[in-house]
Amino acid sequence: MNPLTDNPANPPKVSLGLGALPVVMMVLGAILAGLGALKSFRLDGGVDFGISWLLAFMFFLSIALGTLFLILIHHLTDAGWSVGIRRFNEHIAALLFPQLALLFLPVALLAPKIYSWMTIDPATDNTVAAKLPVFTKPGFWIASAILFGIWWLLTSQLKRWSLKQDETGAAECTHKMRFYSGWGIVAFAVTLTFSGVLWMKSLQHEWYSAMYGVYFFASSAWVALATVYILTVWLKRRGVLNGVFQDSSFYFIGVLFFAFTLFQAYTEFAQYFVVWNANMPSETFWYLIRENGSWWWVGMILIFGHFMIPFFILLPVAVKSNAKVVIPVCLWAWLMRALDLAFNILPAHHPEGFPLRWVWLQLGCFLFMGGFLAWSLAKNFAKHAPYPQRDPRLLEAMGVNLNVANDLAGSNPAEASR
Repeated sequence: MNPLTDNPANPPKVSLGLGALPVVMMVLGAILAGLGALKSFRLDGGVDFGISWLLAFMFFLSIALGTLFLILIHHLTDAGWSVGIRRFNEHIAALLFPQLALLFLPVALLAPKIYSWMTIDPATDNTVAAKLPVFTKPGFWIASAILFGIWWLLTSQLKRWSLKQDETGAAECTHKMRFYSGWGIVAFAVTLTFSGVLWMKSLQHEWYSAMYGVYFFASSAWVALATVYILTVWLKRRGVLNGVFQDSSFYFIGVLFFAFTLFQAYTEFAQYFVVWNANMPSETFWYLIRENGSWWWVGMILIFGHFMIPFFILLPVAVKSNAKVVIPVCLWAWLMRALDLAFNILPAHHPEGFPLRWVWLQLGCFLFMGGFLAWSLAKNFAKHAPYPQRDPRLLEAMGVNLNVANDLAGSNPAEASR
């Protein structure tokens, strides 16, 4: 196929190339998570299973929300270099519904065991009363449903018009995607912040932080960029994106990855600095708990592993385009994101230190969700063309000069202008 001259009605479809890996992950994860659930319900009524499931869920939610942000920015800035990677980003973002909504059900069902405020009488606790009616069982479930509803509307419409653009190439498709991105970026900011506060920060409902939404956004974009870099390299080496994603464009993903390494560290520091400077017991207790036992060492690992190591590795300009260097950093980013989420979630039920005895349960939840989502992604990826077929910026993404494109298409711009 020649993208310059052909617009086939049935564009070629390719496999993501994951083979049986997602199924193996699901089976192994289901065994570990199932055994862990039985042990957890026997020992603590399912609390540790609930928070382990929440930990894995928030990790994959971060990636999906981060890719949604990249799609929105792509349309709002009318970017050309990212056209080739837009399609698989659309597939990842579309996992928000129904896949991640289904994976949220155990959190919703176990919410009274996970979130202590659900068992507190608002009449006896002002921190709960101030957050009514959201901080009620019905309020929690309704708010969660609204979040997934907004994400479904946004991702489904962006994907719908993107696929329709493949069929018609009409300008209307581009205009519709820009329209949904226009209000979508506002809806994204509100829903991402609300989800981070409702599902993660509220584990310790007494705590206040004006930076938490920004922190959750920066972390989500950071881990999403790591995932996008890995997938782009994988698809390029399989020949899927040859011609539509230039090797030089890896620099753009790398520089964004580097930028969000800095921005995420800034949000973490700013949050800590504000709490330290105010020195209010209603805020400092959150950090004091995380200085207990092994949590102090987890905090030190995050300072160096989440920021300093990626920062100094990615600092040289040439490195950002070197997959042999950046791919290990991306894999490291996955590990640091999981550890950072554990630092936020687990101390609410394990203030004494990291619960190493439940690591196998947490691993099982990660494997099951990762396998299920990878299987869904591969299935959706194989149904459609691997990249947009008639995007107006496709030639720019290919690095083709417009005059050359016109010559190949058999037209003369000089004559056409007469």
